[in-house]
Amino acid sequence: MTEIVGESLARRLVEWGVDTIFGLPGDGINGLMEGFRRHREKLRFILVHHEEAAAFMATGYAKATGRLGVCAATSGPGAIHLLNGLYDAKLDHVPVLALTGMQETSVLGTHYQQEVHLDRLYQDVAAYNLMVTNPQQMPGVVDLAVRTALTRRTVSHLTFPNDIQVAPASEDPYRHVSPGTPPASLTTCSLPPLRPVEEDLARAAEVLNQGERIAMLVGVGARHAREEVLAVADRLGSPIVKTLPGKVVVPDDHPLTTGGLGLLGTAPSEELMEECDTLLMVGTSFPYGKYLPPEGQARVVQIDADPSLLGIRRPTEAPVAADAKLALRALLPMLAPAKDRSFLEKYQRKMDAWRRDMRALQDPGRDPIAPQYLMGCVDEAASGDAILTCDSGTIATWAARHWTIRGGREFYLSGNLATMAPGLPYAIGMQHAFPGRQVIAFVGDGGFAMLMADFLTAVRHDLPIKVVINNNNGYGQILWEQIILGYPEYAVRHRPPEADFSAWARACGAYGAKIKDPMDLPRAIRDALAHDGPALVDCDVNPNEPPMPGKVRYEQAKHFTEAFLRGQPHKAGVLATVARDKINELLS
Repeated sequence: MTEIVGESLARRLVEWGVDTIFGLPGDGINGLMEGFRRHREKLRFILVHHEEAAAFMATGYAKATGRLGVCAATSGPGAIHLLNGLYDAKLDHVPVLALTGMQETSVLGTHYQQEVHLDRLYQDVAAYNLMVTNPQQMPGVVDLAVRTALTRRTVSHLTFPNDIQVAPASEDPYRHVSPGTPPASLTTCSLPPLRPVEEDLARAAEVLNQGERIAMLVGVGARHAREEVLAVADRLGSPIVKTLPGKVVVPDDHPLTTGGLGLLGTAPSEELMEECDTLLMVGTSFPYGKYLPPEGQARVVQIDADPSLLGIRRPTEAPVAADAKLALRALLPMLAPAKDRSFLEKYQRKMDAWRRDMRALQDPGRDPIAPQYLMGCVDEAASGDAILTCDSGTIATWAARHWTIRGGREFYLSGNLATMAPGLPYAIGMQHAFPGRQVIAFVGDGGFAMLMADFLTAVRHDLPIKVVINNNNGYGQILWEQIILGYPEYAVRHRPPEADFSAWARACGAYGAKIKDPMDLPRAIRDALAHDGPALVDCDVNPNEPPMPGKVRYEQAKHFTEAFLRGQPHKAGVLATVARDKINELLS
């Protein structure tokens, strides 16, 4: 059988080690689908219900494995749907290849049906972005797209007109009038970690050795350097503060960490940033400058594998462009052991008190159910190497504070795009990558409703993902963001009744439980996790539970009061919840 361009693409992907494509067919990619069919023994095509979910699955797969994620969609509207998931990949620096269709070349520019010029549309999201117009470009342009995605940890995009997809891969349709030749390449890619420069390390050591109150802020760029992070922090007597995407870097119960920073972070982390005189940033370009030490308070050392990110948040005396693991390992013997560990010990005591407060909020006696208790039940019952995926919203607060990283546990969410709805498709993509591990999606009712059809994808592919829905029948994060600006909430709660998503799970042939009584929750979580197949627990939680910042600032309290004076609805419920939280914290 003559090899067509679609088959040339599939064969080359297999040679690059790609084994899975997430997507939805259409007449715009029938030639590509035929190529995938011819290589179906080595290249799985995971049929989804929404192209946005396919892009999220590819992104989740890439985040969890470090390998290339691949998604495919038809021309026009199908390819447009991919964009949200692709921007998530771009902003969180993970390698994803998007494959799309295009109208045949003879009708381009004639206002043909579904004629969307995808190479123009994808110009911002994709670092490598090409419409293939000649079979002779294959498979060289595939190599360029894959290599760009892997080396720059970003998105690449190839779009194929219909007629090109089914053209013989060996076809040479045009006269060659230039001295150039068609691209020729091999499926090889050099990805050596960036080694630090000795002079940069010496400057970093000089700054750190002069510090007295040193804080360490680590991000997802240091996730592979846990031992080195802990060793350097111990040598410096420095508390370790974590970004939310960097939650996995060190265990949450480790005595050296004070947890997260920012609106979803801890009070000790925020307070030590206000007191430190030296800041060591590793693998992060933390964007929320209001939570960093004010300019002039602290000297800054920053280690990042991307030189363009060095010094973009604060003036940085000692920038080190290097892989976090290599830089910290080389830096360690250059650091003098801290003689005074009182700064660290002070915040260890504060963190012990914070942990007690958080445990107190996991109150099984609350009705409606406290979302902190829901996350606490998941945390207690989950395995030691469980992967938790999370949507954006108040659920990210509960996961940040009540999902404990320990052992081999992991945690993923849309870090920089902070989009709704990736939790479910992330879980599907990661369960494909790690079929033997427990994968849990902790999502809100809003995010789940957006892409809930793809729970059926998990069922049809026998993927034992577990979905836990924090159901407050509204958009909780947006609600509190409105209030914190000083405005009463508006158009952020759905009218009753609350949805029963467990009915959808059961209709799909999976385990489904609807929980309203806190007494029923622990067993439901345990049963779902033990179920041999996909499972879903839909839990109605208190819609008036505020995701309070770790440390309430004067301006925040002022705006909160203003919102109530201007007519905030549900006043009684909100105030009762806040009061109960404070009582529980005091009792702890």
